[in-house]
Formats: sequence, C-alpha cells, structure tokens
Amino acid sequence: MAIAKAAGKLRGRKPKLTASQEKHLVQLHRTGEHTTSEIAELFGVARSTVYRAIQRAEQQ
Repeated sequence: MAIAKAAGKLRGRKPKLTASQEKHLVQLHRTGEHTTSEIAELFGVARSTVYRAIQRAEQQ
C-alpha cells in the first residue's frame, strides 16, 4: 500500500453514484414527489447516501 500511495494510485472506495445520477437524485428530491426512502430504493443506495448527496448539492 505504501508503494501505491507513493505512486498516487491509492484511491479508496469508488463512489456508488455517478455525478449525473447524483444530480438526478437531487432533482427528484427537490420536486417533492418522492420520499427519501423511495429515492434510495430507485438508485439502489442507502438513505444516508441520499442525504449526503443532497447535502453536497446544497453546499455548492
């Protein structure tokens, strides 16, 4: 791992959602037509992932 880190190849876990999926998720939430649980089920992620995506969108 030290060699990979030195070479800049140590990245950790890949994101569950792509940027476009995250944007779509936030749009669905803002319309108010779906609950957080429904959105999480649609995208195959946990509710906490939905909350984090919404929080990131609000900070930008």
